[in-house]
Amino acid sequence: MKQNRLIDLRNISVKLGGNQILQDMNLYIRDKEFVTLLGPSGCGKTTTLRLIAGFLQPDSGDIFFEGKSINNEPPHKRQVNTIFQRYALFPHLNVFDNIAFGLRLQKKKKSEIKKRAEKMLSLVNLNGFGEREVNSLSGGQQQRVAIARALAVEPRVLLLDEPLGALDLKLRKDMQLELKKIQRRMGITFVYVTHDQEEALSMSDTVVVMDGGIIQQIGTPIDIYNEPVNAFVADFIGESNIVDGVMLGDNRVRFSGHDFDCLDAGFAKNEEVDVVVRPEDVDVFTPSEHTMLKGQVTTNTFKGVHFEMIVDIGGFLWMIQTTQYHPVGAQVGLSIEPNAIHVMKKSQYSGMFGDYSCYTEEYYELSEPGAE
Repeated sequence: MKQNRLIDLRNISVKLGGNQILQDMNLYIRDKEFVTLLGPSGCGKTTTLRLIAGFLQPDSGDIFFEGKSINNEPPHKRQVNTIFQRYALFPHLNVFDNIAFGLRLQKKKKSEIKKRAEKMLSLVNLNGFGEREVNSLSGGQQQRVAIARALAVEPRVLLLDEPLGALDLKLRKDMQLELKKIQRRMGITFVYVTHDQEEALSMSDTVVVMDGGIIQQIGTPIDIYNEPVNAFVADFIGESNIVDGVMLGDNRVRFSGHDFDCLDAGFAKNEEVDVVVRPEDVDVFTPSEHTMLKGQVTTNTFKGVHFEMIVDIGGFLWMIQTTQYHPVGAQVGLSIEPNAIHVMKKSQYSGMFGDYSCYTEEYYELSEPGAE
């Protein structure tokens, strides 16, 4: 079933303090979709959330909700609710009263308030917690109360601004799964802001990658990971080896001194390109005279499931993830299948990412005697 556009941001630009935060942004969000705005600090993702919520007005452009402009609609009249990283629970109210707060502002009947608040407690797995003081709850429980309070007023859209940032790693992973379940059960739109690529990949229907106030790429998590449009996206979404290459023709690319078959086409002959190879997509073995890529292991870190090696290939440092152990100093050969090679157009990000020299320098600094 085709989903309808629920929110539409058209030609949105915002300046704050003389800085261009968003520049001619165009983005639509579908009904019942889980959309994640992903990018580094200062990329404009939280500003986008504030625009949708009505806490900020665009300098130019329009925001539509179901085809109707809401530029001048105040926050309390928009069918959205927001959860911030700091949950802003009311410490003088117990859990039940926190959840019921918005319903009382809407002047709902007591019976309806009780019914809906208890439903929300069940939704976030806090049955029996209604009389608890919020300050007695763990961070994860407080976050569940914040979610229940936001959903109790039945918004069409829930906006979440890095809500898991204050939680420890294990709880954060648990809550990622929980949030996706809640979104599916409620059947409403979630717009989620994070700088954590794992959160984006694990929860989202659609990921919007941003940098410098500009959308770099929009797509499913699989598309964003496997088919990044430029070096910024390739580097920000997971680890990537990004090397300079030249397209010799359709399905043939040259990099690191050798020619490779690939699945990419449509580039000009001899066009300079960026080539992405993910660390987990490289096969490592003992080199032979027929090996195309040869290098020396400079570091090897055990990660539990795999070894993470840095391999020096002609002065360019590659990251390789493999289940096979190769000691530091070993000579290794690399094999790369055509479907593991992704070719991208050159961009303003070319040459900025993909060489793991900084990783190795940091490793050796930490290995020196007396290093903290």
